[in-house]
Amino acid sequence: MPTDIRRTGRLQRHARVRDRVSGGPQRPRLAVFRSLSHIYAQVIDDASGRTLAAASDLDVKAGKKSERAKGVGRAVAERAKAAGINEVVFDRGGYRYHGRVKALADSARETGLRF
Repeated sequence: MPTDIRRTGRLQRHARVRDRVSGGPQRPRLAVFRSLSHIYAQVIDDASGRTLAAASDLDVKAGKKSERAKGVGRAVAERAKAAGINEVVFDRGGYRYHGRVKALADSARETGLRF
């Protein structure tokens, strides 16, 4: 039962974040999903409902979770830049801006994605 409560809380936080954060064609949304084992990132144009770039740590095999999150941030930023996207809105998905989520964001910024 505690996992249901935790999931519900995260979804409520995510809904609050999504009320304020939305991505358009000029500035799409960088959405993060974090499970116990993996982390995923997508660059989404909410106006058209399309995913423009995506990456996950299933592609990055080496290292600890936070190191893999850095690799995901680097990969999603490179793929976004290849698609012509330089600026995004960060959607932390209801997770605290800490640990793997922060590592992913910092790595994407270092690679040249602005948010």
